[in-house]
Amino acid sequence: MTFDYDLFVIGGGSGGVRAARIASGSHGAKVALAEEYRMGGTCVIRGCVPKKLMVFASAFPGAVDDANVYGWDAQINAFDWRAFSTRMHRELDRLEGIYRTNLEKAGVTLFDCRATVAGPHTVRLADGQEVSAKHILLATGGRAFIPDKWAEAGCMTSNEVFLMQSLPESVLIIGGGYIASEFACIFNGLGVQTSQFYRGAQILRGFDEEVRGHVSDAMIANGVELHLGADILEMEKRDGQTWVKSTTGHEALYDAVIFATGRIPNSDGLGLEELGLTLSANGAIPVDDYSQTAVPSVYAVGDVTDRVNLTPVAIREGHSFADTVFGGTPRKVDHALIASAVFTQPEIGTIGLSEEAASAAGPVDVYCASFRPMHRAFAGREDRVLMKLLVCKRTDKVLGCHIVADGAGEMIQLAAIAIGMGATKADFDRTMAVHPTMAEELVTMRAPLRSAGQ
Repeated sequence: MTFDYDLFVIGGGSGGVRAARIASGSHGAKVALAEEYRMGGTCVIRGCVPKKLMVFASAFPGAVDDANVYGWDAQINAFDWRAFSTRMHRELDRLEGIYRTNLEKAGVTLFDCRATVAGPHTVRLADGQEVSAKHILLATGGRAFIPDKWAEAGCMTSNEVFLMQSLPESVLIIGGGYIASEFACIFNGLGVQTSQFYRGAQILRGFDEEVRGHVSDAMIANGVELHLGADILEMEKRDGQTWVKSTTGHEALYDAVIFATGRIPNSDGLGLEELGLTLSANGAIPVDDYSQTAVPSVYAVGDVTDRVNLTPVAIREGHSFADTVFGGTPRKVDHALIASAVFTQPEIGTIGLSEEAASAAGPVDVYCASFRPMHRAFAGREDRVLMKLLVCKRTDKVLGCHIVADGAGEMIQLAAIAIGMGATKADFDRTMAVHPTMAEELVTMRAPLRSAGQ
């Protein structure tokens, strides 16, 4: 059978773009890609990139305060959201252009429209046109979720934050995950009166408990009004603001309310059920180790599969798919040991097991240090760094590394190389410290703080 394309990719985010470029540019496949919004996906357009730019912007007031302690006659005026936003979107346009150019250079045919699956080898475009493909790759990512009860309340999600025309004077963030906590720190740093509701007992569920507590305490000390064990009970518009009452009885008016209550796979309306695919309860597309669905010609990568929802993971999955299907080199993606960063203030870098998970698996030694870093101590700040290693008692292998500090994301990337190679605590101890740095603590913790597990 003759097909219009060897591969048709639905979704122009990180995973889909990588798969298309490798399949076409490296392996010579005839490839097309359809994207209904903007090339680059969530990460580039409405996620990691603009968020990180906002993180940078929010840190300058503290940097200026420190500069005065260090002898500079420094001052900072009011934050100009419009000026920042204009430049931010100019940068996003530039990055989108790079994505588009790289796809075109690789020989990928682009369709700027929505596409759905009309059959095992058929894709239907928004204008009704149908094209055939030997293989179809679904890379439609995830979407922000608002509970049904508040879906029509006129609140923002992380998508709309980047499109604000002005900065609110007060904001309520709903949620306790990394997106909610990052935005709470960002708005607080930009001078916005910031509150955060989370219905759980502590923010950042799934992270190491000690790390969670450390970050939570720091956020509160920095000015975030954090309400734990709190959910929205009532909400209504009042004279241009939003009145909110929580389950704990707290009442307040906010200029903006942002739901950061999680993201779900963006699989609605793609025609997958009609194709015979059974999706998970949240809409995730089940796949095997090679990203293949139950329909042999259809594959899926990235957040729409709800495996590990991180941009580098989607990129690796897309690349591995292309090598497997078109490069003659079957590749699986190991999702077991993946470093990640949370850009709260202070920042988190983490890889491997939490203390709770490690101790549940067997006896571990816990090496942990908390201290005031040189930069902050000199400035008279009480901010503390947390460095933590989980070490297997039987093998001496480092099972987990957790850092809470400025630049933690940069540090954990390097630690991930060692831990990914199976480094032991003895390997860390043999490494000469780089002084004076925060990271040297990772190789100078000689005695465990405590032991855990059976």
